[in-house]
Amino acid sequence: MAEQAETLRRTPLSRDRVLRAAVALADGAGIESLSMRNLAQDLGVVPMALYKHVANKDELLDGMIDVVVGEIDPPVPDAGWKHTIRSRILSARQVLRRHPWAPLAIETRSMATPAVLAYLDSMVGTFRAGGFSANLAHHVMHAMGSRILGFSQELFDASRQAGRSGATEPEPPAALPPEVAARFPHLAEISTAASHDDASVVGQGCDDQFEFEFALDLLLDGIERLQQQDWTSSRRPR
Repeated sequence: MAEQAETLRRTPLSRDRVLRAAVALADGAGIESLSMRNLAQDLGVVPMALYKHVANKDELLDGMIDVVVGEIDPPVPDAGWKHTIRSRILSARQVLRRHPWAPLAIETRSMATPAVLAYLDSMVGTFRAGGFSANLAHHVMHAMGSRILGFSQELFDASRQAGRSGATEPEPPAALPPEVAARFPHLAEISTAASHDDASVVGQGCDDQFEFEFALDLLLDGIERLQQQDWTSSRRPR
């Protein structure tokens, strides 16, 4: 192991090596641990050596996002639009679960990175090749939102912040306190409507993976119906 680490440290520095080391650092210690100094220490170089490959931390983060997005499975030829979209989104979700800092990084960039743009473009291309009009594809991308990149912004998921700091699995949500349940009976009702038994891998509370796939399938089924109806927003009720 020591010999492998020493060999890696002697490997000539490159942009790809810098970015992959930064991804590994964020994966292992959380995005808040990422600094040029810490990264240089991991690579066995002086901090100034990094600036030959990335101009600043913003460029470093953009490159890290592109490395992560590059791990998403490519489309399967001739698989049909629905299967292709579903499988790629679930692949993206698995990728982001390996890199729990990535959703926040993607959300906070002022502009989408080249790999993100390429991924989104290919997803639109899949819809278009499946017979979607440009108009419908436009609205579909809005409806899918961040889910198309493998994550969603949950209204009641307080654990998401913990996931951003390096946790790979969110804790199941706690039951509503009695006084809160009494004030908001409808929320209390749905909070237990899909509870899992003690044998569930997530224990009591919602199964995050199930809820993600349920909403994804619901969207895709509705999108399929619109596509078959040649739906366009120009004919929507006013």
